[in-house]
Amino acid sequence: MNIIIERAALLRSLGHVQSVVERRNTIPILSNVLLRASDGELSLAATDMDLEIVETVPATVTRAGGTTAPAHTLYDIVRKLPDGSQVELDIGGDGTILTLRAGRSQFKLSCLPVDDFPQLSGGDLPHRFDLAAGDLRALVDRTRFAISTEETRYYLNGIYLHAAKAKTGGSELPVLRAVATDGHRLARVEMPLPEGAAGIPGVIVPRKTVNEIRKLIDEAADRIELSLSDNKIRFAFDSVVVTSKLIDGTFPDYERVIPVGNDKTMEVDAKLFAAAVDRVATISTEKSRAVKLSLTRGTLTLSATSPEAGSATEELEVNYQEGPLEIGFNSRYLLDITQQIEGEGARFSLADAASPTIVRDVADPTALYVLMPMRV
Repeated sequence: MNIIIERAALLRSLGHVQSVVERRNTIPILSNVLLRASDGELSLAATDMDLEIVETVPATVTRAGGTTAPAHTLYDIVRKLPDGSQVELDIGGDGTILTLRAGRSQFKLSCLPVDDFPQLSGGDLPHRFDLAAGDLRALVDRTRFAISTEETRYYLNGIYLHAAKAKTGGSELPVLRAVATDGHRLARVEMPLPEGAAGIPGVIVPRKTVNEIRKLIDEAADRIELSLSDNKIRFAFDSVVVTSKLIDGTFPDYERVIPVGNDKTMEVDAKLFAAAVDRVATISTEKSRAVKLSLTRGTLTLSATSPEAGSATEELEVNYQEGPLEIGFNSRYLLDITQQIEGEGARFSLADAASPTIVRDVADPTALYVLMPMRV
């Protein structure tokens, strides 16, 4: 294999694929990136056996071929080369050494055989539909903060993507719904069901896949093609294909934890509320991060106390016409949710100090958040 490629193009693609590669690997081939050159293109691939990213980039190919080279080392070398460099990649005789030349720099890297590199992207993915990049970004951004990090409840370690029926007025509309929960808070976001997505199975997309896709979306074209089976999902756009195994588990019946009888409503300016929570929480203890909300007609008082740091209170004008209510929340969770509210107003539907609270964006009915209270 012998190719010449622009540094910027190579760096961009290496940046995408090498982030999948774990820093510590017991299987040497998984530390490598697969390089294949043919027909004026270089294809780069990396995998951790659960997630695979493949990207193609234009290159001047003088001799077709392939190899695998250490992903992080190759990325670091290319990153440190001068802007505007032309990079030559050359595999000689027995294919065990990759020579990289740029200007007066030369590097030799040990390679492993292409045949040892595992393939994840095979198999039939029967369900296929398109999503606008902006829609996928919204589904991910507004739910991923609630993904659980507890490995014991592995079925909560991702976003549950499925087709559902949303009740609007007296009718039901088919929607694509993304849900994430860690047992303390729940995020549910939906959008009109894309054409071709009606029969999709409910799937749990792993946290690592969600994060990698989110990094790539910003550089994506307008449309992203999703392909699904019962155990794999694939995202394809521009010159990138991301294939991932799905979490093999059953997502809990999340509808059961969304309360229906919350009869007390508070509306507040989301940005003013978030800023006040952030200020008051400066006092709360690092462990609990508890903030108390005390509601009376027209007024919300936020307070926090800590044996070491002292106390803090702040008052806000709110739209609240019910009787007095006191309820405590983890301030970090409150901020995570209010940061998802893009309109000016946040609507809290409350029942009592011990029951879950629903938070919505007044201007956007497609997102719903549930937050469990805490004792304060």
